[in-house]
Amino acid sequence: MIEVRSKYPRTEYMEAPRSACSGCALPLAFRYFLKVMGEKVVFILPPGCSPVIVNVPRRILRHEGQLIRILLALFGSAATFAGGFKTGLIERGDTETEVVAWAGDGATLDIGLGPVSAAAERNEDIIFVCCDNEAYMNTGNQRSSATPLWATTTTNPPPIPKGQWKKDIMAIMAGHGIPYAATLTVAYPEDFMKKVETAKNMRGFRFLYILTPCPTGWRFHSEETVKVSRLSVETNVFPLFEVMNGIHFVINKEPVGTPLERYTAIQGRYAHLTSQQIGEIQEKVEQRWKWLKWLANYKK
Repeated sequence: MIEVRSKYPRTEYMEAPRSACSGCALPLAFRYFLKVMGEKVVFILPPGCSPVIVNVPRRILRHEGQLIRILLALFGSAATFAGGFKTGLIERGDTETEVVAWAGDGATLDIGLGPVSAAAERNEDIIFVCCDNEAYMNTGNQRSSATPLWATTTTNPPPIPKGQWKKDIMAIMAGHGIPYAATLTVAYPEDFMKKVETAKNMRGFRFLYILTPCPTGWRFHSEETVKVSRLSVETNVFPLFEVMNGIHFVINKEPVGTPLERYTAIQGRYAHLTSQQIGEIQEKVEQRWKWLKWLANYKK
């Protein structure tokens, strides 16, 4: 057995059992995030899967048994709530506690996009985390603007999949010129925690975009969550990269050339795909990768 060594603490903040669906990526995301962030943090949670997992059963704990602070916000107000709460802490002389708005794709890309944009434009001193499971999963897997091209949901059932590419929230955040934005997945924990550490050590508006595969909505076996996360990166569907100040792009992992079909074939939401539709997704993925490579190499 190979022991994996990490510079990050062994302290665990997630207590089992949890109320997450079997195979949910969110508990892993919380686990890695808190290993780096530690206890001086306040979570602002809008409606979604995350509040059910960590607030209702009170499953985020400090190592001495005290609860980490969690506040619930309205669906579209997480960024505004977090910015105001951070201002209040600063006025009270607390400049160490991190305020983290932790939202899903609906509360970030759709209903919450205006407040997120406003907080980014003001450069509020918060960390905004978007956990993207690519649909409104908490209310039954309805289509969101993060739902991928040709994927099915309960509001886009077969044979009527979504016919639009998902909204590029990273490009939107980069356009705001914020200090830091990064993509993360639970399949690469060291990369994940390194990016959380980078965000923690900066000030201003920081945006972390985590792909969190959903076995229930994406329709894959619950033990394959990390595999699906890894394939999203290996097939270039979800590149791992960072953006500093909206202009400095750094690619963290080059793809290994894994065929796109390896990613789509194990997800029931893609069971209807034709070879033409797979080709369309592949073409869009390659176009986006070339664009990202150009940005990363610009003026180098």
